[in-house]
Amino acid sequence: MNGRPQFRVTVEKDDLVFASAHFITLDGHRCEGLHGHNYRVRAAVEGDVTDTAWFVFDFIELKRIMSRLCGEIDHLVLLPTGSPRIRVAEEGDRVTVAVDGASRYVFPRRDCALLPLPNTTAEMLARLLAGRLKAALDAAGASHVTAIEMEVEENFGQSASCRLAWR
Repeated sequence: MNGRPQFRVTVEKDDLVFASAHFITLDGHRCEGLHGHNYRVRAAVEGDVTDTAWFVFDFIELKRIMSRLCGEIDHLVLLPTGSPRIRVAEEGDRVTVAVDGASRYVFPRRDCALLPLPNTTAEMLARLLAGRLKAALDAAGASHVTAIEMEVEENFGQSASCRLAWR
């Protein structure tokens, strides 16, 4: 057998979901109205198998991490704090949102997830979740993991993915 084997584990379960509201800004000066999705998530982790357990990463722990990450944004309004067009401001127990300088929404703070993103597209949500998964894997000591691929499906047959590789 030539070459070094490459391994990948994937989790995609019915409970790796989050139901959230969002809106995105589009090219020009257009902005979608507030709407929601029942998002589904698939996470893949690539790397070498350990020489003690002979797996890339424990499926049970990966599902647990992904369930926690989905839960952090479940049933919330997803708001991008890194957008040049969207201003998100916390004012006591509420969040105000202005798009292109015009007031647009006021939400209870407890119902919002303020995300360090330029837009809440499926691509940017996949990037966010991939980065959060990488941080969790680093904290778990998974130094043999070399890449993550995160897919966020916002509707059946309509998804975006982000792959982070560091080796």
